[in-house]
Amino acid sequence: MLDDTFIWTVRTYIYAHFAASARAPHVDEIAQHFGLTIQQAGDTLSALHDKHALFLEPGTANIRIANPFSAIPTSFEVDVLGKTYWANCAWDSFGIVAALQASEASIRSVCTYSGVPLQFTVERGQVASAGEVIHFLVPFQHWYDDLIFT
Repeated sequence: MLDDTFIWTVRTYIYAHFAASARAPHVDEIAQHFGLTIQQAGDTLSALHDKHALFLEPGTANIRIANPFSAIPTSFEVDVLGKTYWANCAWDSFGIVAALQASEASIRSVCTYSGVPLQFTVERGQVASAGEVIHFLVPFQHWYDDLIFT
């Protein structure tokens, strides 16, 4: 069984890596950073996945989601601090801005209902909007039933 303190240290590294590079670290980067074997790094990522601390691509040790960050391109792009990040959903778009403690950002998306492009800006820590509404199709308590769909 893996040590919880170490697991959370790896999670902190993953988030710092996302913040600095706008991408998830690969399992081999995690292994090298912590002096682990690829298997040990993969086991650590699996433990984080099991704790819902991140989400792996099914059947792999590849990070897909470390909320609010997405490791794969999505229709939620967040330009902040000179980098472009992908979010998992509208909520996470604003979560990236908050996680990076940014006061300025630009968010691009598409309305999943109408296909209309959407653009939001964060200026001086406030969202500039025209009264848009975010709808959550799946209730929170069921998000992990199918996190990719959610």
